[in-house]
Amino acid sequence: MDLPRNRFKQRLTGDAAQFGCWAGFGNAYATEVLATTDFDWLLIDGEHAPNTVPSVLAQLQAVAPYTPAPVVRLVDHDPALIKQVLDIGAQSLMIPMVNTAADAESLVRAMQYPPRGSRGIGGGLTRATRWGNVDDYLSRAHEELCLIVQVESRQALDNLSAIAAVDGVDALFIGPYDLSAGLGHPGNPGHPEVQAAIDDAIRTIQMIGKRVGVLATDPDDARRYHGMGCDFIAAGIDILLLKQAAAEVLASCRAPE
Repeated sequence: MDLPRNRFKQRLTGDAAQFGCWAGFGNAYATEVLATTDFDWLLIDGEHAPNTVPSVLAQLQAVAPYTPAPVVRLVDHDPALIKQVLDIGAQSLMIPMVNTAADAESLVRAMQYPPRGSRGIGGGLTRATRWGNVDDYLSRAHEELCLIVQVESRQALDNLSAIAAVDGVDALFIGPYDLSAGLGHPGNPGHPEVQAAIDDAIRTIQMIGKRVGVLATDPDDARRYHGMGCDFIAAGIDILLLKQAAAEVLASCRAPE
């Protein structure tokens, strides 16, 4: 059996930007509904959503037949959790709060088998190997894995060039909300200082030759980042979309005739 292809990584090497949506309900049924849309990728959120390894697995299985490619965000840098999520078949991981090149190097090692790294070998126990049926999985798994590190602190900005230069980091994703807090403007990612820092970070990452993504739920922001050449943009969050749609329906029903 051939090594499963990573659709997100394949598209990341192309010229067209990928537009994605956060899947934050922690529920395979809701994530499958999102998967029937034309989003290019979906972020299964294990940092701020109530997800566990089994619920992430269920969502990977739910998304598999559809066009959007899954990306899994983890809660931290734990190598044991990285191993588990890779073993259940995740191929693209987003890791929060990567502040130094050493952080990034540790994540690369956790994602790769010896001698490249330190990932434990599960063999026929794992969905990633299709229970032992993928030919040469141990020697080829890294070909289809994608590591996205999040830039969301002042320290990360200070170390941005070194982080981006780490071999094995495929892309960097800018988190505007945590970054706004780190720059002294919590809850205000639209602050001019925050926006200037984001723009500078995008240009720095591009100059180094790595792919760059950003969260931009405002359509004007999404279009602006698209114009700047961002490679992947999270343009929606499912929970917010539901809340907004529900509020609009209610307001419409209560509006005077």
